[in-house]
Amino acid sequence: MKIQLVALALTLVGSCSTLRHTKKIERLKENIAFENTQIVEQYLNTITEDELKAHVYAFSSEEFNGRKAGEPGHHKASRFLKDYYIAHHIKSPLGSKYYQHIPESYFSEDIKDSQNVIAFIEGSEYPNEVVIISAHSDHEGYTETDIYYGADDNGSGTAAVLEMAQAFQKAADDGHRPKRSVVFLHLTGEEIGLTGSRYYTQYPVFSMSNTVANLNIDMIGRVDDAHADDENYIYVIGADRLSTELHYISEEANSKFTNLNLDYKLNSDSDPNRYYYRSDHYNFAQKGVPVIFYFNGEHEDYHETTDTPDKINYPLLKKRTNLIFATAWYLANSEQRIIVDKLNL
Repeated sequence: MKIQLVALALTLVGSCSTLRHTKKIERLKENIAFENTQIVEQYLNTITEDELKAHVYAFSSEEFNGRKAGEPGHHKASRFLKDYYIAHHIKSPLGSKYYQHIPESYFSEDIKDSQNVIAFIEGSEYPNEVVIISAHSDHEGYTETDIYYGADDNGSGTAAVLEMAQAFQKAADDGHRPKRSVVFLHLTGEEIGLTGSRYYTQYPVFSMSNTVANLNIDMIGRVDDAHADDENYIYVIGADRLSTELHYISEEANSKFTNLNLDYKLNSDSDPNRYYYRSDHYNFAQKGVPVIFYFNGEHEDYHETTDTPDKINYPLLKKRTNLIFATAWYLANSEQRIIVDKLNL
């Protein structure tokens, strides 16, 4: 009888714990709400297919010779990014430099010195708290006969960051400056071991403790074979790994503005590809920063010279960019920064 009573007590404790957790999640979801969806929509609409297309074509052009880190083509691509921010009056926390220089000694494989490019819009209420939107700027370079254009990898992500930066700047100019600072971070050396993000997280421009979240974009312009019959998707990786709240913010942003199919298959620890560990967000997660990695999955042109801008799905690229912008908007403007409730480094 005593054994039965103990078993019953443990069952009741477990049930109560589950109930408390369920109610906690329900309250969390109820508290996630965009204050003014019309304002968000206004600036979402400044992100256009035509401008995204222009950015992808420019960034994956022959001029940049495949953008290999440390090579002249990547240096020219970095200048392209810097010039864009200057032209749109978007400042850098580094002053006139815009570059976080990474010395040759930090790289392996005889890679020469390179740079991350950093711009930002300073927050109005919590300027020292930052939301970082990132995308890697480097690619595979070129051979004697071919160029690795990298239109999807990662011209698509780079174009998305540029358009979001412009949208946030327009909002700020119109009197809707974000409460937290929004950082636009173009990372070098992703293709050679996540080097640029590792350097940034070791020598951060904004402290890791003040970094609210990292939204990282790497390949969002194409459709993989698994979604050939339904292109209205994006893989969302890592959103629930460190912050339960971040996951539900992402879902609310999607529900309100984009209605993409958020595919979590590649977020599973049992996924053999282990994508959570394979792009720049992971170095932020290692420092306890909540992250989301946005990804369209691999396709036949992945890391091939045939990854060209004519193959990008620009309407879909816009829709995916809108999701990231809306998520960043919420993170930058909520009264309280998101809670890290799953930290287990």
